[in-house]
This record gives sequence, structure tokens and C-alpha cells, in this order.
Amino acid sequence: MSNILLMNAGSSSVKWKLFELETEKVVAKGLVERMLMPGSKFEIKYGEQNFQETYDNLTYERACELIIEKIQEKGITSLEKIACVGHRVVAGGEKFRGATKIDAEKLEEIIEMSDHAPLHNPMEAKYIELMQKVMPDTPQYAVFDSTFFTDMPEMNAIFSLPYELTQKYGIRRYGEHGISHGYISHRCADLLEKPLEDLKLITLHLGSGSSISAVKDGKAYDSSMGFTPLTGVTMGTRCGDVDPSIVPFLMKKLDKSAEEILQLFNSESGLLGISGKSPDMRDIRANIDDSRCALAREIFINRIVKYVGSYYVEMGGADVLVFAGGIGENDPSLRRDVVSELACLGISLDEALNEKNTEGLISTKDSKAKVMIVPTNEELAMVQAIKEKL
Repeated sequence: MSNILLMNAGSSSVKWKLFELETEKVVAKGLVERMLMPGSKFEIKYGEQNFQETYDNLTYERACELIIEKIQEKGITSLEKIACVGHRVVAGGEKFRGATKIDAEKLEEIIEMSDHAPLHNPMEAKYIELMQKVMPDTPQYAVFDSTFFTDMPEMNAIFSLPYELTQKYGIRRYGEHGISHGYISHRCADLLEKPLEDLKLITLHLGSGSSISAVKDGKAYDSSMGFTPLTGVTMGTRCGDVDPSIVPFLMKKLDKSAEEILQLFNSESGLLGISGKSPDMRDIRANIDDSRCALAREIFINRIVKYVGSYYVEMGGADVLVFAGGIGENDPSLRRDVVSELACLGISLDEALNEKNTEGLISTKDSKAKVMIVPTNEELAMVQAIKEKL
């Protein structure tokens, strides 16, 4: 049976999953982390097996080679059975509106989109190029996070800039985590046994990167993220919404370039910048007696509540509030604190269901909007998108 190999690349790590093409079942999955550092970790899970090795300063190139070598060495699959490789790419702009087979021209266009996702697109393009070298005869596909948001109403998609500049340079709210928001929206509709088109959803993808979307009439209506994945709610290391005047202000005060300030906004801000301890909500919660950690958590919740409240009004109410992502799926206390701030909207949690941390409803029967946990499955959504193009 043929397979699809999916790659999700980061700056120092890459996650991957191998699916059966026909059944869409996961055959194996793995993680390579701490690349270019001492103690690089390589892991594969398949069946009941868990294989791990440690390397020193594992390069990106060698990581790609190891993935292909080990899945063959372990008898998981053969090179001939891998029908294609799929890559998650954050920014596709207005050029890419669906899963796309990648050639040299398309790869160059992905690289050109780096202004829209400076932390993501360059590394994702690098992995496409690396896998093309490792598997030169295997088609490579890209699935874009921004696709889900390409049909947002113009009143929500564009900024209040001179319209000519908006049109000329394609300046708009592209939104990110679209693969996740699309998956959890459809999954939510399936669980409720209702057409997605009949539901008004507010979907919360909360993790190291976080975003909130409004979904109406079966498609994206609004998104907290903007031209790049920097804006919106507070994130692990990203600041979220700030007054743009802070950029030239800090350039003068710190004697730094605009690019350096954007790097500070992307990599040194958010939960990390506020707490001074960690970008990880688990660490923040473990140090909640520290005033700055407590403040970081308070701000994180506050920004979520502001977006949820605005989308609730913007759509004329909401049928469902959906929690997903590493924090959204696994932090009952945070879900409780977010929903408690929404009590004025008549939304309430069933505490026992909330504590279970399992997929499904967690709201009380009399809650004005249902509250759900829907674990995201971006990889499955990518498989389904690619299959439509094969």
C-alpha cells in the first residue's frame, strides 16, 4: 500500500508522519530536535516500537537522510511505496489557494513569501529543497496555512491603509494555523452532526503559536493573525498586537534596525518576554507564585477573551467555542479561566467534563454557546488536501 510522508519543519526541529494513502491511517511518526546542537535527538514511533538515538550537532541535511534511511531500515516502508512528500508551509499569500505540487518555480515563490512568515517560510522551503535532493523522483507537495483565510470578507481581510497600496502589494490579513482551524471546524461539525454552513464557530488554536478565528457560513470570517503570524493574541515568544509606533521608538532607544526590532517581537516577547522565565505555559503555571509569571498568564487569557468577545458580537453570537492546540487541549485551568471571563455571554463549563481533557463537549447544558475540546490533526487535513491533487 502506498504512503504519504508529511513534514512539519521548524528552526531546530522537524516533526513527520507517515500515512497509508488509502486508509489515511498513521503508519509511523517521528521527531528530530535540537538540530545543530549537542545531543540532537532522533525518534521514531511505529506500532508498539519506540526507537531513539542521540547525535551531536545533527544537520538539517542529515536529519532528512536519517528519516528516509530509518523508515526503510526498520521495515516500515520502502522508498518505492512513498507516493509523495507533503510539507506544511505557513504563508502562501494570494498565489497559493490549495495543496500545490512543487517545482523550481513554485519553490522560489514560497521563498519570496518569506516577508509574510519570516520565522517559517525560509525553513519550510529549505526542507522542501532537502527532500527533493534525498528523494529526487518523488513528488513534493506544499499545503498552506493561509489557504483557509483566502475567502475572508474584505472588511476583515484588509487594513485601513491607502487602498491602492493594499491592492498593489497584496497587504492583507492572511491568517495562519489555517490547516488547524479548518480541521477543527469540520471536526466540530461532524461531532455535532450539523452542516458546518449552519454553525457560527470561534476556534482557538492555543499553543506556542496561538490564533483565534471566527468561522461563519462554512468558511473563515475573521482571524486574529495578520499580514504575518506576529499579530493577534500573546504567544510563547511573539508579542501579538502592538502599536506600530513602538517599532521606530525602540529603534531609536536601542539603536537597532527595524529587522532587529521585529526579531525581538518574534523571538523575545510574549510569555517569555513578560515572565522572564519561559515561553512554555507549563513553566508559567509551575511558577505562578512569581508575579511576572502570573502577569504573563493573565495577559494571555485577557487577549483571548478580547478576541472571543469581539467575534461573538461581530457574528451576532456563536454556536460553539472550540479549544485546540497544545495549551487549548491540555490545560483545564486555562479553559476554565477563559470561559469564566465569558460568563456575561451566558457561556459556562461543566467542571467534570472540562477536567477529563477528552474530545467533545465540556459546557453545561444551559450554556448559551457550546464549548468543546477538539484536538487538532493538521497532518490528516494535509493528507486529505494532497489526495485531492493526486
